[in-house]
Amino acid sequence: MTEPLPGFPYHPDPLATGSVVAADAVCACCGKARGHVYVGPVYAVEEPGGRLCPWCIADGSAAATYEAQFCGGAVGDDVPREVLSAIAERTPGFSGWQEAQWLLHCGDGAAFLGRVGAAELADHPDAVEAMRQEMSGWGRPAERTEHYLGALDKDDQPTAYLFRCRVCAAHLAYSDFT
Repeated sequence: MTEPLPGFPYHPDPLATGSVVAADAVCACCGKARGHVYVGPVYAVEEPGGRLCPWCIADGSAAATYEAQFCGGAVGDDVPREVLSAIAERTPGFSGWQEAQWLLHCGDGAAFLGRVGAAELADHPDAVEAMRQEMSGWGRPAERTEHYLGALDKDDQPTAYLFRCRVCAAHLAYSDFT
């Protein structure tokens, strides 16, 4: 029987986002086959030499053993070092077309909800508006911004990455492509 996954406040459903998958593989860190493995990025001094289980990520043992982080960087409001550490070292990351970024808001890390395209973003106008505002700061003409936002595709590129602020519940997003 598979153990229930540990809770990840900054990545509430890593199965739905594809960062964790069901598998019989043995964890490179603890040596146990627990029914799930992490398939996202690992930035480590020493390569794990196999898949890691979500439990070793949650308790920090994978980060400590391999001097690893699971997130490329954090972007947004100033947050305490403990929050950045929890996101980088004890939260499953996610893969993007470029190096993934973790969004911060209201002095905390936002919760990663998954990859989205224009269709999925339609349900989150606050995230669309945040992206629109960011792009307008780049000097991009409005019609070009709207074309880009309409071209977002959760399974292809450009792709958006949806987050929800854990404090105010605002939706945030950023996008990337190769």
